[in-house]
Amino acid sequence: MSRRRAAVKRDVLPDARYSDKIVTKFVNALMVDGKKSIAENIFYTAMDLIEEKTGKAGYDVFKTALENVKPQLEVRSRRIGGSTYQVPVEVRTERQLTLALRWIISNTRSRKEYGMIEKLTAELIAASNNEGGAIKKKEDTYKMAEANRAFAHYKW
Repeated sequence: MSRRRAAVKRDVLPDARYSDKIVTKFVNALMVDGKKSIAENIFYTAMDLIEEKTGKAGYDVFKTALENVKPQLEVRSRRIGGSTYQVPVEVRTERQLTLALRWIISNTRSRKEYGMIEKLTAELIAASNNEGGAIKKKEDTYKMAEANRAFAHYKW
């Protein structure tokens, strides 16, 4: 973190198909080695595949998956009197989105299916149904927060 001033938040442009900034952020997070056109192709093909498999609009499934994965609570380390406590705190909305995107993409990459498009499709469908690795990560975060609720008075 910068000691002098807060980092400047850069605003991203909305994507071409859905005119949504969240989709652009997702594609940027999905991108590897600066290959944005490949990341866009993966995302849009996955949206079409979701429509085929579920019969629902792919964009709606994506939005539902994001809402289901966003965490409300997390634990932060706080050093008090020589010992470190895991203090449960509420998550800012911007960080909720960042964590949700990160968890979905990391769990997509660790899936066993063949091909990134199939992996992303399966993970988004699972997350929209409150299943899958990203939802498990969110539940683990909640369990940590619940287990350390006794230290909630150390919030700052």
